[in-house]
This record gives sequence, C-alpha cells and structure tokens, in this order.
Amino acid sequence: MLTIPFIRANSEITIQGLTKKHVANASEIVHQLIAMDDQRKSLLQQAESALEISNAAAKEIGSLMQSGQKELAEGKRAETAALKGTIKEKEEAAKAAEKQMLDLLVTLPNLPHSSVPEGKTAEENEVVLTWGSLPNMQADAQPHWDLIKKYDIIDFDLGNKITGAGFPVYKGKGARLQRALINFFLDEAIKVGYYEIQPPILINEDSGFGTGQLPDKEGQMYVTKEEGLFLIPTAEVPITNLYRDVIVNEKELPIKNVGHTPCFRREAGSWGAHVRGLNRLHQFDKIEIVQIHKPETSYQALEEMSLHVQGLLQKLNLHYRVLRLCGGDMGFASALTYDMEVWSGAQNRWLEVSSVSNFETFQANRLKLRTKVEGKSILCHTLNGSALALPRIVAALLENNQGLDGIKIPEILVPYTGFTHIN
Repeated sequence: MLTIPFIRANSEITIQGLTKKHVANASEIVHQLIAMDDQRKSLLQQAESALEISNAAAKEIGSLMQSGQKELAEGKRAETAALKGTIKEKEEAAKAAEKQMLDLLVTLPNLPHSSVPEGKTAEENEVVLTWGSLPNMQADAQPHWDLIKKYDIIDFDLGNKITGAGFPVYKGKGARLQRALINFFLDEAIKVGYYEIQPPILINEDSGFGTGQLPDKEGQMYVTKEEGLFLIPTAEVPITNLYRDVIVNEKELPIKNVGHTPCFRREAGSWGAHVRGLNRLHQFDKIEIVQIHKPETSYQALEEMSLHVQGLLQKLNLHYRVLRLCGGDMGFASALTYDMEVWSGAQNRWLEVSSVSNFETFQANRLKLRTKVEGKSILCHTLNGSALALPRIVAALLENNQGLDGIKIPEILVPYTGFTHIN
C-alpha cells in the first residue's frame, strides 16, 4: 500500500506511476488524498487546541473554588464540558476522515519501477530474452487435451462429475508426472537455499489484505460460507503472511522460503481456444518461492529468482521466453514483473508458466513487515515467483515430447517418475 507521506513528497511521481498502470483520474485521486489528509490534520489540531484550553480551564477551576469564587468556577465547569464535546466531535470527525482516506488509498495499485514499459495489454509486454529452439513436431502432433485422453492420464469429465469444470483428475502416469514435477521443483529450490514451508490453504481476510488480494481480487477467490475464509490463489499469500506484524532481525535477511500448495481461482473462463484443457483451471498445483529483503538488495534478488526459474525450464528442455510486463498488464501489488512463457508445440503459441515479481514495500506496508537497520525501523521488500506452476508445464511437456513411441519424459525427471515414456 502506498503511504500518504510518500504521496505528499512525490505527488508527480505518484501520478505518473498510477497513470502508467492506467488508473483513471490519477491526478484527481492524488490531490483528493492530500486534501483528505489536510482535513484530518486540521481536525486533530482543532481537537488538540480545545484540549489545551480545557486543561487550562480545569486548573483554573481549582483556584477559583479555593478563593471562594464558586459562580465563576461553575462557569468554567460548563466551559470544559462544552470543550469535551468539541474534542470528541473533532476526534471522531478526524477518524472518519482517516477511514475515508484509507478506503481510497487501498484501492490504488503499487507504482511501477522505472524500467516498466508503457502499455495496456499483453501484446505490449517487452520480450527480454528467448532461450532454446522450436520443438521438432510431427505433422500430426496432437494438443494435450487429446493426448491426455489417448493415454488416459488426466480426466476432465471425472473432475466435472466430482466438482465442476476446471477441476481435473490426474490418473496413473499423469498423477506420477505431477508428483515428479512437484518434488523436482522443491528439490531444486532447496538446493539453492530455500527453506520449505507447508502452509494452510485457507486464509483469513487480514492475510488477503496483507498481500494485496483484498480488496482487489475478492471476486476471484473462493470463500467459505460460515467462516468467511478464502481458498488461496497462490502459496505466496500464506507464506508471506508468516511475517505479518513482524520486525525481522536484520541478520536473518534475506529470507528465502518455498512451498507447494494447490491453488484455487474462480477466474477460469469457459471451454475455448485459449482456456481449453490444462491452459486454465480452477484448481492447480504450484511451487512458489518467496523472498524478503532489505530495499537495496531486492532487485538483485529478483534477477536471481528469474534465473532460477529459467534454470528449471532449461533442465526440462522447454523453449521459453522472458517478458517484462507493461504497466497495464502488471499485477495490482507489483512494481516489476517478469513472466516466463514456454512454447506449446501443438497449440503453436506461448503459455505463461511463471511470474516473478518485486513488490518493494507495497505488501510490507500492509503487513507491517519491518526490519531495523542501525536502530531505525524500515519496511522490507517482498518478492515472489512461480517455480513453477504445473498445468501449462505439463501441457508443454506432453505436446513437445510426443512421438511414435509415446510421450518421452525429460531425462531430469526420470529418477522422479520411475518411467521414461507415457505410452
């Protein structure tokens, strides 16, 4: 969450950043927030002045009573009673002004980093690099939604029967491939210093607010009827919230956590060209990496996280590209996001499999996540990334590695799967 002191000191930068993220009426909103804060401060000053007068009058009452000036003392009592009413009125008005200000403030996204390109749609994202080459596909290559039926490894009909659309059932070698990828991704993260966490997959409202899902994405999350708990959209949410209301010892930084969870999202669309099969689901598995840093090291960490994800894709021999997202395509809380996309051989298009983001202090301000440097309390920077999301990885592996003898499993995964082919 942006802060009023920052907005006051950097109003033009704030307006420019919000405009890059395509916030309507950015200038008006910024000036409105400053005016709201001015009103709040004025009301508090009025309350403070009334309190000073009231305290002085209270002291005078004692002196008047001692000198026998009872009538004057009673007049002062009436005066202090009226002032107490004024104080209460001004303080309540200040609280109302502050709430109104905060209600508006929490609707504003994070400001983009200076390197974020202008643009509104995914087509305007910047291609940073491309690795590998197009897979050599047979003429009759099939998309994964046909392959999963051919080899009976993932069943959407059963999932629809049990739950509904977008909840697949993984079977046999499909289930084993899922488990292999999960263990492989976790092992690779642990090798480079990540600490494994298995968090709850239900969160409360405070946790959703802390990482920026609420109020921005409330309609995209599943919620329990009785308790009002939310099913997580990503492990980022519970793992980052481990540090809500925490002052982290400087010596403990950086913090590097990894976790595997199922993820739940209502955003999946209907069956169609770009959402068919594993391309978009209501429930899927994902390994998430989360880091907490001092401000001066967070962007180096972001590059390292991007390289880690790229390393996984390289080990799976998947042709991929890295995108720097434009202002209009970025997430609400992100200051800078890299997307990794793999090439889907049978679909002939790129599939997003990872987003790696630096949120700077945006989440930390909501979380009250701080550290102390030379005795001074400062907000930390938070980062997260998919390493990796499974559905589109599975889709690409199935499509790109199909052949006459079945679907070949990448060599790196064979020790995890226990088989070399799906056939």
